[in-house]
Amino acid sequence: MKYLIYSITVLLILISAKSDTKYYNEKLRPQYHFSPEKNWLFESNGIVYYRGEYHLFHQNISIDKKIFTSELGHSVSKDLIHWKHLPNAFTPDEKAIDMATFRPMAGSAVIDSLNVSGLQQKEDKTMLIFYSDSQGNQNMAFSNDRGTTWTKYAKNPVISNPGEDAQDPKVFYHAPSGRWIMALYRGIPAGSKGTGISFYSSKDLLQWELGSHLEGFTECPDIFEVSFEGKSSEKKWVVLSGSGDYKVGSFDGITFKPETGMQKLDCGKNFFATQTVSNSPDSKVIQMAWMKGGEYPDMAFNGQMSFPVELSLRSSKKGPILCRKPIAAISTLFDHELIKKNKNIIPGLNDNLLGGLKGDAIYIKTVLMPKTADSFGFIVRNGKQSNGTDIHYDTAKKILDVNGSKVTIEPIDGKIEFEILLDRSSLEIFINGGEMAISTCFLPTQKEEGLLLYSQGGELFVELLEAHSLKTAWSNKTN
Repeated sequence: MKYLIYSITVLLILISAKSDTKYYNEKLRPQYHFSPEKNWLFESNGIVYYRGEYHLFHQNISIDKKIFTSELGHSVSKDLIHWKHLPNAFTPDEKAIDMATFRPMAGSAVIDSLNVSGLQQKEDKTMLIFYSDSQGNQNMAFSNDRGTTWTKYAKNPVISNPGEDAQDPKVFYHAPSGRWIMALYRGIPAGSKGTGISFYSSKDLLQWELGSHLEGFTECPDIFEVSFEGKSSEKKWVVLSGSGDYKVGSFDGITFKPETGMQKLDCGKNFFATQTVSNSPDSKVIQMAWMKGGEYPDMAFNGQMSFPVELSLRSSKKGPILCRKPIAAISTLFDHELIKKNKNIIPGLNDNLLGGLKGDAIYIKTVLMPKTADSFGFIVRNGKQSNGTDIHYDTAKKILDVNGSKVTIEPIDGKIEFEILLDRSSLEIFINGGEMAISTCFLPTQKEEGLLLYSQGGELFVELLEAHSLKTAWSNKTN
């Protein structure tokens, strides 16, 4: 499926992409979500932390005079918000020469802190990227200078094509077994009834052994151990597909045993290929995703990543659920502030509580009690020439509708909490402490920057409304 999406998107880029010298401030350039300087951003090939810097690798695809090229884009950040673009790392698949032979796939990056691979040369620990090629092999490249230069491992592939579709290796260290694990998406292996994730293990990151196969998952897998809220010592393992479908359970280094059914992490149209940060400081589980399918007409770039979130587990009636909260560093971008507390909104009588703020990069956190309202919501990028984009909640049906994406939301103690991230071409809405989210891209009417909080059919009680316009994260970029 992702190859169909990929082909259509590349054709759109070929038709519409234009050069624009106003890098970082184009009319659709995300101002605090990561985006490439130019070309098309595809799935992440790893996010890894080392010596005070986060390294983000991703497919960077360009088409110049119908000549197709794909390399691994490379950017660094100290806070996951302010990014510096670096030269591309390397070409993952040199045998691919056009759209027909190239199959863009996710990968992962790790730090070989104990030098089990024997590849370290000087003081810096070796950084490794695992990636797939168009023949279904799993390969590795390494760097001994913090990602500045890269060498492809001479004995690639580290895992030969196992005989069916195999791609998107996610590698991580499993401390209890003392081994490195690779979670690899595969088609239907012999003896299996369906596609899923195969778990391989290794002592040296070079030689890999197959341990088990977990059915029911799709491409771009991830697996990680995460704590319950407020209980740092109580943890469980989570396995998820790129789409955000996940199960919670246990993992012994060979087999994952689910303890829940399949659950949904995000119900938006533009959420795919999730990645958690490897070697994250303070053992925090930080996640980003590719916001696939967005439109950026007449821009020199195409694509963006979701805003980084911190993950935790929460107990619920249906078992443990995974929650996502935007990282606290977003507060460093806060600019103009608006705060309202304990206000009743009565249709036709009240002024707009958000009337004192406008912009194309906005953060909103609010706690609302529907009371007698038939529906309520927010309208962003509103103005005289546009009705804006509606974040609409139907209180009878208990359905939140954002840009055509719908999800059922139950109030908690009669209240619904929203955390809204508006950027120039995207919306991310986190509900009830991140229990559910909707990530979506949209094309706003330019110069329309109004905001509206409304109620229809009855009263809406606003327990808290905190909103901030956001400064650009590109203000300190290095050319």
